[in-house]
Amino acid sequence: MKVIKTLVIAVVVGVIVAVGFAYSGLFDVGASSPHGGLAKWVLSTTMHASVKRRAKDIDVPDLDDEALQFAGINDFQTMCAGCHGAPGKDPEAMGQGLNPPAPDLAESAAHMTPAELFWVTRHGIRMTGMPAWGATHDDEDLWPVVAFITTLPGLDADAYQSKLSRAEGIGHHGATEAGTHAHDETTGSDDSKRQEKEHGHDDQDHAH
Repeated sequence: MKVIKTLVIAVVVGVIVAVGFAYSGLFDVGASSPHGGLAKWVLSTTMHASVKRRAKDIDVPDLDDEALQFAGINDFQTMCAGCHGAPGKDPEAMGQGLNPPAPDLAESAAHMTPAELFWVTRHGIRMTGMPAWGATHDDEDLWPVVAFITTLPGLDADAYQSKLSRAEGIGHHGATEAGTHAHDETTGSDDSKRQEKEHGHDDQDHAH
C-alpha cells in the first residue's frame, strides 16, 4: 500500500512540476536555439518509429520506372529543394532557418524505405516545418516526387542540373510524356535487337 501511495505522489508531483515548467517560460521555443542531445534523441526516435509504423502497409508502385522518376523532377525542385537542398545546391534562405534543419534527402533516401518517404511527403511532420503535401496534392502527384528522391543518392550536381534543365524546358506534363517516350524508345530498341537476333537465327537455319 505504501508503494502505491508513493507512486501516486510521485506522479502528482511530476505533473505539477511539468505544468509549472510549461507556464514558467523557461523553455526557449526559438528556432535559433538548437535542441539538446536528449531532446534530439527523443524527437528523432519517436519520429522514425511513428513513420515506420504507419508506412508499413503502403503499396509502393514501381519506382524504378524512369518515366515516373522524370515526372517528379519539377515538383521536387518546387516543393523540396528550397528547404532540403539538392545535389550541388544548398537550401534556400527559408530552409537555412529551420530547426530542426530539413534533412539531406539523399541521406533520407539511403536510410528510409520508399513507403516511409511517401508517408512523410504526404502527411508531413509536426513542428518541423515539413508540410503535409497530401493536403494539396493527390497520391498520383506525390509518387513521382518520391520516385525521383530515390535516385538522389546516385546523382551528382551535373547530372541533377542536366535532368532539371530538360524537365523545366518541357514542363510537368511534358516531363511525364518525355519519360514515357524515353522508356518506349528503350523498349523498342530492345525489341528491335531481339527481332534482329531471331532473324539471324532464321537465316542460319535456312543456310543449314
